[in-house]
Amino acid sequence: MQTCIVRRLGRVGYREALALQRDLVRRRIEDAVPDTLLLLEHPPVITMGRMSRAEHVLGSDIEVVETDRGGDVTYHGPGQIVGYPIVRLDRRDVKRYVERLEEVMIRAVARYGIAAGREAGMTGAWVAGAKIGAIGVRVEKWVASHGFALNANTDLSHFDRIVPCGIRGKRVTSVAALLGRPVDFDEIQSEVCRAFGEVFERDLAPA
Repeated sequence: MQTCIVRRLGRVGYREALALQRDLVRRRIEDAVPDTLLLLEHPPVITMGRMSRAEHVLGSDIEVVETDRGGDVTYHGPGQIVGYPIVRLDRRDVKRYVERLEEVMIRAVARYGIAAGREAGMTGAWVAGAKIGAIGVRVEKWVASHGFALNANTDLSHFDRIVPCGIRGKRVTSVAALLGRPVDFDEIQSEVCRAFGEVFERDLAPA
């Protein structure tokens, strides 16, 4: 079983994390580093992927950053688990890779009794028609970056500033909203790590 390094970085600015990802992608392409999973939170930020439209940002007093991932507009902020796997795709199948990221989030929230699943024709993890986890990826020379964002204790009011993922009429939810209480952030990060190791069949090692 391959090893994947896990780096829990705490709260990191979006641009700083983006620069780190780009460096790791370059080094992973060169086989200078193993697969790496970055887990972190961002300060409040709206990011616009390659499919974004300006009208999907409804007005905001927080930072807006254009980025090179796939997908549309999304919000990142405290209480949200952001996972950036810098991994070489063992099968050159991006759709399968996205499905595995969905499965990571589905398994992680299942530990809290939450039955998440998929919505036909859409990406991410969903609970009763509300999105609990979003996905946006980039693949360069079959090394993936960017990844997933799972709403744990996220302040969902920030999503009112955007059309999340460019999908009108769909709600956003979180683990805390569904349970009626905040969850221990370190604990749920550990659940995400464990689910990632299961789904991707990796031995996880701390940095």
